[in-house]
Amino acid sequence: MAQKKAFEVETWLGRPDPKIVIVLLYGPDRGLVAERGKTFAERTGLPLDDPFSVVKLDGAEVERGDGRLLDEARTVPMFSDRRLLWVRNAAGQKGLADDVKALIAEPPRDAILLIEAGDLKKGAALRSVVEAGEAAIALPCYADEGRDIDAVIDDELRKAGMTMPLEARQALRRNLGGDRLASRGEIQKLVLYAQGQAEITLDDVKTMTGDVSGQSFDDAVDAVLEGRIADFDAAFTRQTQGGAPAFLALAGAMRQFQTIHAMRGAMEESGRNAASIVAGHRPPVFFAKRKLVEKTLERWNGQAIERALARLQSAVLQTRRRPDLAPALARQALLGIALESARFNQR
Repeated sequence: MAQKKAFEVETWLGRPDPKIVIVLLYGPDRGLVAERGKTFAERTGLPLDDPFSVVKLDGAEVERGDGRLLDEARTVPMFSDRRLLWVRNAAGQKGLADDVKALIAEPPRDAILLIEAGDLKKGAALRSVVEAGEAAIALPCYADEGRDIDAVIDDELRKAGMTMPLEARQALRRNLGGDRLASRGEIQKLVLYAQGQAEITLDDVKTMTGDVSGQSFDDAVDAVLEGRIADFDAAFTRQTQGGAPAFLALAGAMRQFQTIHAMRGAMEESGRNAASIVAGHRPPVFFAKRKLVEKTLERWNGQAIERALARLQSAVLQTRRRPDLAPALARQALLGIALESARFNQR
C-alpha cells in the first residue's frame, strides 16, 4: 500500500520518489500539512509563482464536477517539462476522490498532483483511493511532538543566526505544539523580538510566550477585534501610562490573530461555521471570549488576517529599532487594525 507512517514523512519529503505523481498530505495539523505541501512543491523545481507551471485549485472547486482537474492533468505543458496541480482544502469530497481514482488508473505523464487535506479517517474515500494506488502516496501529518518542535526551533534559529540556552528552549517548548504554523509563528515572533541579539534568553521567552505576556492589554486587544476605537484608545492609554510596555500589546494581538488565522483555515477547510470551530478548538477558548472570537472569524477572511499579522510584525520591528517611540508605534498599528475591524462591522 502506498502510504507512510507519520515519522517517515519528513524523510520521504527529503528525497521524494520520482515515480510518485500523486501526493496526498492529510491530518489534523493544518499548519503542518501546509508547510509540508510547500516543501514538496518546492522539491518539484517548478516556479511556484508561474500560473502556467503551477495550477492551484480549491477542493470545493474540484468538487463542482466540471472535470477541470482531469482536464488540467491531461494538458500538455507549454513552458516546462511538467506541471504541478496543487489542490488545497480537500476533505471528503466524493468528486475529488473519483477524479483521483481515474488519474491513478491512468497516471498523467506531464503533471504531478499534490493534495492538501484535513483529517481523513481510515476508510475515507480519498485516502483509500490514494493508499491503493501504485503511483500515489498518502502522507499523514499529526501534531508535533517534542522532537518535531525542536526541529522547528532549530530551523528558525539557524535562519536568524541565533542560539538559545537549554532553559530558554525548555520554556519555549512548553508553549508550542498542536499546529505547525502557529508554533512557527510564535518562534518567528520571538526571533523578531530578540533581533540584534546573538542569543535568545529565558527572559525573552517569558516576555513573549509566558502566561503573563500581554494579559494586561486584554481589554485593548478585545477592543481592536471588535473595532471599538474609543475603548481601545482608553484601554491602551491606561496600561501604558501605568508602566506596561507597549510591546506587550503587540504580542497579545499577534497571539490572538495567529490563533484566529488557524481557526479560519480550519473553518474554510471543513465548511463548518464559526461557532463549531470555536467550540472544538484546542486548547479551549475561554467561555467569556467565545462570542468575540466567533464574530471575528465570521468578519475576517484569511487575507485580512494576514494583513493584520504583517502590520503587527512590522510594528514589532519598529519598536525594537525605536524603543523611545514604542507606545506611538504600537498605538498606530493597533488603531489601524481596529479601524479595519470597524469597517467590517458596517458591511
